[in-house]
Amino acid sequence: MKKVLIRADSSSSIGHGHIMRCLVLAKQYLNKGYDVSFATLNLKGNLNKKILKNSYDVHILKSNNNEELIKKIKELKIDLLIIDSYDIKYKSQKSIKLKTDVEILCLDDTYEKHYCDILLNHNIGANKKKYKSLVPNFCEVRCGVKYTLLRDEFYKYKNMNLKQNNKTKVFLAIGGTDHSNINIKILKVLSKFKNIKVNLVTTSANSNLDILKQYCKEKDFIKLYIDTNNIAKLMKESSFAIVSASVILNEVYFMQLPFIAIKTASNQKNIYKYLKKKKYLVMKKFNKKRLKKLIKKM
Repeated sequence: MKKVLIRADSSSSIGHGHIMRCLVLAKQYLNKGYDVSFATLNLKGNLNKKILKNSYDVHILKSNNNEELIKKIKELKIDLLIIDSYDIKYKSQKSIKLKTDVEILCLDDTYEKHYCDILLNHNIGANKKKYKSLVPNFCEVRCGVKYTLLRDEFYKYKNMNLKQNNKTKVFLAIGGTDHSNINIKILKVLSKFKNIKVNLVTTSANSNLDILKQYCKEKDFIKLYIDTNNIAKLMKESSFAIVSASVILNEVYFMQLPFIAIKTASNQKNIYKYLKKKKYLVMKKFNKKRLKKLIKKM
């Protein structure tokens, strides 16, 4: 049985996107008969318990030291290393390859240089041509929506009709940790509109969760979901979405849900540029007046 090791992290500051998409990838390899495990740092607000809940072994690393990872690859006799981390760059990848001869698959969404056998950019608008000088000649480049990593729930709900016509439902998700802390600002803008209902999705790793809970308390137009497993259902019930220009946008796009996307981090600049070029409703950063105008368009 071939062995796969996924090297990715999650935390209150990093967010949960890397681990969430890697869990989808892990299931694909598991279904093919591979033995899959994760190697992660034990950071604050991580999803290590979720990984364990999905029946994968978690190997806790003490640091991002390359030699520690190489030792783990040799110890576990890994055949394929999947890297989804901004901290493990080209030189480290090449060192791992030369010292272990392991096959390497790198996930990328910022067009960085990689030393790997397979490069995966599953974001909408991903451009294969941009990787021509960024990966070795032997690397297989997989780009675009054809390779989007989606949980089973999205295929289940995609063609269902769950919308209710009596109110405008808004799906709001600014990342699992909302590191930009704009959820309440967006809710204040939405509160100015009548006959509206907001399904707000976040996680227990959100450092602003207590403040958010307090704000949502006794506001009938908001329903707060924490660590929910019903993302696809909530999207399907919604009239439109307000989301960060991040991994979740791939899910919104797949569900064909109209959206307003807000760039909340530097690693979202490529998705932001693509959306702007294609005339989608997008914001370079949160702006109260601009958001109000975009909501009116919806």
